[in-house]
Amino acid sequence: MVSVNIRDLLDAGVHFGHQTRRWNPRMKPYIFTQRNGIYIVDLRQTAVAFREALNFLRDLAADGGSVMFVGTKRQAQDAVRDAAERTGMYFVNQRWLGGLLTNFTTIRKSVARLKDIEAMEEDGRMQLLTKKEVIKLRREKFKLFRNLEGIKEMERIPDAIFVLDVRCEHIAVREAMKLNIPIVAIVDTNCDPEGIDFVVPGNDDALRSIRLFLSAAADSILEGRGIHEKAVEDAALQAVEEAASQEAEADGDEKASPPQAAAAMEGDAEVDEVEAVDDGEQVEKTENAKESKK
Repeated sequence: MVSVNIRDLLDAGVHFGHQTRRWNPRMKPYIFTQRNGIYIVDLRQTAVAFREALNFLRDLAADGGSVMFVGTKRQAQDAVRDAAERTGMYFVNQRWLGGLLTNFTTIRKSVARLKDIEAMEEDGRMQLLTKKEVIKLRREKFKLFRNLEGIKEMERIPDAIFVLDVRCEHIAVREAMKLNIPIVAIVDTNCDPEGIDFVVPGNDDALRSIRLFLSAAADSILEGRGIHEKAVEDAALQAVEEAASQEAEADGDEKASPPQAAAAMEGDAEVDEVEAVDDGEQVEKTENAKESKK
């Protein structure tokens, strides 16, 4: 089980919030104190909340669920990509496209267009176009790839999203809330925790803090995926064993059938012998009756 203690959070600077003049009153329950005009987050609450969030992510992955990592801030982009690629999950680290969740069918059309352009490059069809058309297509591809790279293989909306900054990613949060998709979010002192399923109070700006949260989340997801893969293997093994057992029972029934048939044949033979004896006695009685008449 993945765990992050208060010392880890402290070393990563998770406790540093925003300036006291830039805060959201709804975050007051998560604030420990203020120092030099900066709010200090209560790391005891952070540790407990993050543990619950990690358990949720692990259980979700163990059930075969999917997670989308969302973080478009410059300092978070690489870390978001790394976490998603480690776990085989999805990510958005550039601009969030409006309707990515609520209008997913249209987004899938854009993904299909991106894959079509990539296929044209691979099979040589693009070489048959004019230079102007090629430049236009490559520009289109660059734009699509930049925004859709992390969701190219996503066939359906994710089962949960992990958000690094709910203020910056407010559109993603709003869409997830509309579709009742569980939200795990790192919520700083200037953010609104309203509607977030798993509020993890902490610094969402510092790179060390971001990497700590994403690394632990990825580890929990990998742990859950390991559980899921083992469950799938066990189920497949059990199915093979049951099939083998049924086959063995069928073979046993086939082997048992010849003796039964032989017994039936012996029974028929005995009946024939009895009938033959009865017929012989009847013939003998008839002959004796004829002799007595003479």
